[in-house]
Amino acid sequence: MIGAVIAKRKARSGFGAISRHDLAKSMAVYAEDATWDFPGNVSISGEIKGKKAIEARFARIMEQFPKLDMTVKEVFVSNIFAFGATNNIAVEWDVTEVNREGKEFHNSGVTIIRVKGGKVVALKEYIFNTDIMKEAWGEASNSK
Repeated sequence: MIGAVIAKRKARSGFGAISRHDLAKSMAVYAEDATWDFPGNVSISGEIKGKKAIEARFARIMEQFPKLDMTVKEVFVSNIFAFGATNNIAVEWDVTEVNREGKEFHNSGVTIIRVKGGKVVALKEYIFNTDIMKEAWGEASNSK
């Protein structure tokens, strides 16, 4: 049970670091060969591999969204007895983000986090409303 408490605290702390645009703290938990699968049809969508590539993606997100307020609603842990070394964690969240053009967007989703050896080895995002992503990223088509 203490493992679940630790995992939940770390997950909340990681999402808080993203909201504060604390890239160093966000990246401290990633394995060098981690992967991140991001949904949608924008320029950052798809799977990327490696800690450096994930860091670059986070940097782009933080640049595109000067205001990024992630609220963790719930954290689920698959192995409540693990002390953080190996586990699967699901984080349900809401986000309010303001892009560089000053437009505000709201979304929600679930992030599945796989942890091995105390490091994040894989993230997979499930975002509720991918339809607004092109506008939020300033990639909406001008033609109808």
